[in-house]
Amino acid sequence: MHALMQQRPLLISGLIEHAATYHGDREIVSCQVDGSILRSDWRQLHARAKRLANVLTGFGVQAGDRVATLAWNTHRHVELYFGVSGMGAVLHTVNPRLFAEQIVYILNHAESRYVFFDTTFTDLVAKIAPQCPHIKGFVALCSRAQMPALNVARLYSYEDLLDGASAEYAWPVFEETRASSLCYTSGTTGNPKGVLYSHRSTVLHTFAACAADGLGLSANDSVLLVVPLFHVNAWGVPYAAAMCGAKLVLPGPGVGGESIFRLLRDEACNFSLGVPTVWLGLFDYIEGSAAKLDVSTMRLKRVVVGGSAAPRAIIEKFEKHFGAFVIQVWGMSETSSPATIGNLLPKHAGLPLERRFDLQVLQGRAIYGVEIEIFDADGSPLPHDGKVFGELKVRGPWVAGGYYRGDDGAALDDTGWFPTGDVATIDRDGFVRITDRSKDVIKSGGEWISSIDLENAAVGHEAVQEAAVIGIAHRRWQERPLLVVVKRPDKEAAPADILAYLQDKITKWWLPDDVVFVDALPHTATGKVQKLELRERFKGYRLPTDQS
Repeated sequence: MHALMQQRPLLISGLIEHAATYHGDREIVSCQVDGSILRSDWRQLHARAKRLANVLTGFGVQAGDRVATLAWNTHRHVELYFGVSGMGAVLHTVNPRLFAEQIVYILNHAESRYVFFDTTFTDLVAKIAPQCPHIKGFVALCSRAQMPALNVARLYSYEDLLDGASAEYAWPVFEETRASSLCYTSGTTGNPKGVLYSHRSTVLHTFAACAADGLGLSANDSVLLVVPLFHVNAWGVPYAAAMCGAKLVLPGPGVGGESIFRLLRDEACNFSLGVPTVWLGLFDYIEGSAAKLDVSTMRLKRVVVGGSAAPRAIIEKFEKHFGAFVIQVWGMSETSSPATIGNLLPKHAGLPLERRFDLQVLQGRAIYGVEIEIFDADGSPLPHDGKVFGELKVRGPWVAGGYYRGDDGAALDDTGWFPTGDVATIDRDGFVRITDRSKDVIKSGGEWISSIDLENAAVGHEAVQEAAVIGIAHRRWQERPLLVVVKRPDKEAAPADILAYLQDKITKWWLPDDVVFVDALPHTATGKVQKLELRERFKGYRLPTDQS
């Protein structure tokens, strides 16, 4: 028997229509690449997204064509989110921090037709343009007066195009399973792989983000969106903010500690999202300027941390400086980002701070729509006791079933699970603890050591700016951990000081066999430490516990 409900497709255009109709005057604050701030609202953004759709139609962009961006978090980039996908094309956000060769590969692999770029990336565009034959034109996200000197065919001014286009546009209606956006993974090995999202998967994920047990986003929130719009659709926040009518604050290229602090204060932001390195920069600024800063007027209450595990020190500092609650999330491009969210349960009310921090350092619990499980090497499910490690796998309506153009063959295992490549535990309440990437796990004497737990503990030391742990070959124990540290410029410490600090914070036999100080750690374009490069650098390193 079929139901008698209306069959209306879940489309991204419906989100921006709703925002304009019911939250039209809710503010959008956008920091521009020239340092100015533009204030608009959801109604104006909707009208401009419709103008953009008319521009793309005039360009001959067809349903399914890929339209790429090389851009910061600004109102224009958000307009592309809705204008491109809304008219039936595919928004292709490209990470401008990648090497030029990787960007060329991604643009050619996707066969993107047009590239919309911020003027700070003019030199990058000049370099890649001759190598991308599929691109029909480049659009600078600026006015005519701000146009860069760039020698490429078919160069346009975004504002000129919108000024000449009509705001009258009827969003087309089509199947919700049509592709809406395309993001490429930024793994440390092999070519990036394309994850192709649908309108349906995106809208369903958006419902989850707005749910109270999701990110809990609402019209009462003023959201500082620090996570880049080119990182997994900014974890779905532009769509969620449109669905609920939240105020959206976009920092542009300025994500230094001082800029973030100023926006949090001046825009009365009570909610923000970003990766750990951004928050470390914020606290460096706060602690270095404590005498002249007044945090008493700050309204920050919730902070989402993802991209990599949040050190306990970050969680403690948000509590100390702002009284803000850190919500740790875990996800990846293939899960539309947040798949587990660190909301607490009723039984955790009233916990002492230290015990609450113990829960906040975990990666959270699966949100409705995502199934998670851990498996042993033979593919058998493992117990959820918070102790047994296994390979983390996921499935759900916004989890990838394959990669664009069939790269890497089958993305799922024989039973329909997506292997994440992460090693994790799951406890009785469903809280996930990511202990390592499977390729980074340290196996010592037949037992696993979590490099992530070691790193997060080390960052709590006052002299440690950043830390990474890798396994070093050991004749007796197979592997033992080496702690690689970047010191804070104003602090001093010896290896023995770091090891002494860690003594009562980790399992005794996990204690690193040595500490090495370096000037900097190698990072991917998304800010993750390149442990493959570190392992190569220390390939012949002999630990002091492994001497003849």
